Formats: sequence, structure tokens, C-alpha cells
Amino acid sequence: MPLAIRYVLLSALGFALMTACVKQAALLGIPVFEIVAARALVSLLISYLDIRRKGISPWGKEKGLLFARGLAGTLALICVYYAVTTLPLAEAVVLQYTYPVFTAIIAWLFLRESIQRATILCIVLSLFGLGIMVQPTEPQIETLQQTLPWLSVLAGLLGALGSAIAYVLVRRLGRSEDSAVIIFYFPLIALPISLLLLGGNFVIPSGHALLVLLLVGIFTQIGQIGLTKAMTAEKAGKVGAYSYIQVVFSAALGFFIFAEFPSFNTILGASLIIGGALINALSKR
Repeated sequence: MPLAIRYVLLSALGFALMTACVKQAALLGIPVFEIVAARALVSLLISYLDIRRKGISPWGKEKGLLFARGLAGTLALICVYYAVTTLPLAEAVVLQYTYPVFTAIIAWLFLRESIQRATILCIVLSLFGLGIMVQPTEPQIETLQQTLPWLSVLAGLLGALGSAIAYVLVRRLGRSEDSAVIIFYFPLIALPISLLLLGGNFVIPSGHALLVLLLVGIFTQIGQIGLTKAMTAEKAGKVGAYSYIQVVFSAALGFFIFAEFPSFNTILGASLIIGGALINALSKR
């Protein structure tokens, strides 16, 4: 197996374990904003040490865009974590993978990048897949079985939108800023915002919960390192295609840890969304 594929599989597993830890932290009574703050604190320390190692200024040149990137990433992270804590893992991760749709539209509007035919197909398949995922099946209607909660689905989509805005801003900032500075602004904005929104709802974590919060930061870092190394060793399109294995990892973790099993609608809708995203990623090779 090529080294790049091993790295991207490690990255997908790291991110899947991160989402599982986020869900577990919520089950242990830790508020979403506190989980975001814990992750931001770990990321802030690591990114600041990286900036010190490089000997560069942490503030960058285009401070307005850097702040906007940090804000977009923060809002996306809050929405994604809310979706993860209120939806089955597989569904929450699939919703996050609708971001190529938003990225293409935003890049077209603000960076004047053309939309390829493969991207249009990705958008169509994603919309169909999303419609199938949130549509109740006949047995659910008859038994009044609960379908996916709309607020959680909306949070997942807003998380994907925020991620897309952040990706476009990173693409723009990459022309003038060091990657370490771009990364640094994310937790720099996320930490105070999450603490402000947390307010007086802070929960002193137990030993178990503290370990889970620490693992959120560790698995996030493993995912980011694996993805970065994979990107430097292989074309982005191929890496992006293999990264969708995270959905499989998340579904497996959801089944074995939280006893979650995707419905037929979820499997069919997820297949369309992931299929469209794969077509979009592979077309850029």
C-alpha cells in the first residue's frame, strides 16, 4: 500500500475517533462549548509552538481575512460538534461531507473559479442524497418513529458551510500567509468565543471526562498530521477520494460504541452524497 494512502487512512481514523470522543464527552455531561474550548486550547498551544519554532510573527499580514477564517472555522466547529452530539456518528459525518457543494459555490462567487461539470453533478447528487436522508420512510410514518432532527441536520449543514468558507479563505490566504499563522488564528478565535458562549455552564470534568477531552485534541492532531503528510505525498484528488473512508470508520464506531445502526434512507442518501463527492475529487486528478 502506498505511503500516502496509509497516511490518509490514519487521518480518517484519527478524525473518526475524534468525533466518537466528542460524542462520548457529551454523554458524560460536558457541554458542546466546553468541548470546543478544550480542543481550541490544545490546538492553540501546538500551533503557537510551531510558530515559535519557525521564528515568525503570529499576527500575519492580512489580519481581517485571518480573523474571518478563524471566525468561520469556529462557527463551523460548534455546528459540527452539535451535530455529532445529537445525531448518529455516520449521519453527522456524512452531512459534513456536503462541504464541496458550498466550497464550489463560494469559490465561484468570490474567487471567480469556474464550476466543473463534475462539481455540478456532485451538487445534484448531494441534494438528492440529503433529501433522501431527511425524508421519513413509510414504517417510520406508521410507527411515529423519530426521524433525523431538523435542528441537528441544519447544524450539520451550517458546519459544512462554515468549513467551505474557511477552506476558501485559506486558499486566498495561502498566497500571502504562512500556514502556521493561518492555523494559529483558528484556536485563537475559537477559545474566547466558546468560553464566552459557555458562560456559567462550565462543568468540572471527572477523570474519565478529562481523558476523553484530551483525546479529542490528540486524535484531531493525528488526523491533521496524517492529512498533511498525505497531501505532500500524493495528488489532492486521490487523497480526497480515500478520505471518505472516515464515514465507514464513523459508522463502525457508532455501531460498536453507541449501538447505532444507519437506516436504509441514511445508507442510500449517504451513498449519493459520497458518490458525488468522490466524482468531484477524482475529476481534479
